[in-house]
Amino acid sequence: MSADTFEANRMRRGMALLCCAHLDKTFISGAERMADWQQMAAFAVAKSEEPPPLPKADCFQKIRSGKTDMWAYLPSEYADSAFMLGAKYQRTELTCEQAITAMQQLSDNICMSEIGLGFEIVVLKFLRQELTNSEKASDVEEDLSGMSHE
Repeated sequence: MSADTFEANRMRRGMALLCCAHLDKTFISGAERMADWQQMAAFAVAKSEEPPPLPKADCFQKIRSGKTDMWAYLPSEYADSAFMLGAKYQRTELTCEQAITAMQQLSDNICMSEIGLGFEIVVLKFLRQELTNSEKASDVEEDLSGMSHE
């Protein structure tokens, strides 16, 4: 869509929001399904059996929009990337900051390069909030430990 009309921009924003919701859900799915797979693989190894195949990303995600659900699609290259980032985060191969940075780059590529949106849509808000809360808790602990030494 190359038009720069109000309607075209509204459509771009809507598509970008759906794509980012898809990215978030796919990241979470990657983390959750990897945790399940790790447990099943450990049981299989304990029984001297073959581990199950690695889980794969879904290109379609059901997204809640207002009071209705709609299906969003991302090509497998994007869905697989978000899924693997979630899986790597679950396996602690990525820090919280690294996961956020990589997912934001993926979102920017989709929203700005593919869809043509003129601004970024922030992804992984829940993880950013978790990071902010843990930083605040860390600051409080530092303040308290500093007070006890005085």
